[in-house]
Amino acid sequence: MERLVFEELKRWKDSSQRKPILLRGARQVGKTYIVRELGKLFSDFVEINFELIPDASKIFDRDLISERIIRDLSLFIGKKIEPGKTLLFFDEIQESPKAIQSLRYFYELMPQLHIISAGSLLNFELEKIGMPVGRVTSVYMYPMSFLEFLCAKNETLLIEMMLEHDAKTKLTEVVHRKMLHLLGEYFAIGGMPEAVQCWLDTENLNKCSTIHRTIIDSFRQDFNKYATKFQIKYVELFFNTIPALLGQKFKYSNIPGEYRKRELMPSLDLLIKAGVAHKIVHSSGTGIPLGATANDEKFKLLFLDIALALTILGSDSASWLLDPELNLVNKGAITEAFVGQELLAYSAFDWKAQLYYWHREAKSSSAEIDYLVQKNNQIIPIEVKSGAPGKLKSMKIFLDNHKYSTYGIRFSSLNFASDNRIQNIPLYAVAEVVDSQRALMQSLIN
Repeated sequence: MERLVFEELKRWKDSSQRKPILLRGARQVGKTYIVRELGKLFSDFVEINFELIPDASKIFDRDLISERIIRDLSLFIGKKIEPGKTLLFFDEIQESPKAIQSLRYFYELMPQLHIISAGSLLNFELEKIGMPVGRVTSVYMYPMSFLEFLCAKNETLLIEMMLEHDAKTKLTEVVHRKMLHLLGEYFAIGGMPEAVQCWLDTENLNKCSTIHRTIIDSFRQDFNKYATKFQIKYVELFFNTIPALLGQKFKYSNIPGEYRKRELMPSLDLLIKAGVAHKIVHSSGTGIPLGATANDEKFKLLFLDIALALTILGSDSASWLLDPELNLVNKGAITEAFVGQELLAYSAFDWKAQLYYWHREAKSSSAEIDYLVQKNNQIIPIEVKSGAPGKLKSMKIFLDNHKYSTYGIRFSSLNFASDNRIQNIPLYAVAEVVDSQRALMQSLIN
């Protein structure tokens, strides 16, 4: 399956300025698959999984001299590793801290060697030993985007249409409805690659649902790898509760039970480090960058994947296939989460993306904007709405009071439309507002 990040990795392969890569992201978002696909472009590919072959870690215990490590690894696996010809892949590298430390020396002493490392719980080990700053490139992966889902279904003409479409022009109604039904498929299947592949192979929703449950169970099995015995119950509590809190300003009092913030907060941080949850942080939106006026104490939460969230909630996924338009109108929280998931998927790969929202608390006139996006020198407010356009009071309040915002975007199930200050863009076209990955998106149809 085509992934946007693949083009980024191909550019890295051919760059003379490349550094070893740390491929980062939650479990089962496709890290190992994409590296193996890249390996097909090399004369040779060597994969060492430190979880499956723990003895490989011992090679790094003696010293971190690159030439010796490569020699001993070659002898250990019975296959020559040749700089410039071999792609060396260290999988589950968090199991070998010394291997992580060795990456900086590979960059300094053997820059011609292509090395990619990955690990679903890598962030926890990096927190202990530190990041080799300036010597390693981080690349972030998320679940498959809707655009990648369309590519997997060979709907390349629709992708081309979306990338070339003028956001002020309505689509023909029959095309618009086709896109909504494909979006309904995506809500039911989600962006976890194994579930998408199952859908492509079988179109059997029950089999896909089984995969969703298996993935959820694998996340739960990870809890004891990064949480203490005392923390596991809190991590489990957050894991089960976050899908029900999508779209809401988070309060620790929303977590069921008589718990204190200081008990709960570390466990939430663990899920965020594991990539299972993401924070949407409040920003006043009064200046650039958005983070300069952010308040980390005010936030909403996003779950890794909308289909996994729906599975945890016990939602009927079949309804998204049978009547996607009705579901998009009635289930505002999950559609808002979808937009957040899309914004992350289309963010720059070499940067840990941060999402922002805006909220004004006032007795007579409270207002909220679901997302704030920085685009060049503009701050674009984004609202995710259902059904009829409505008055968009919050959007108008924000635009009237923020000098860096001249227009806003409303995502909904409605067709394209525009007035002087607010563009209505269908939910399936989030990719249209993200310019930073336009060239990579184009690669999906070439």
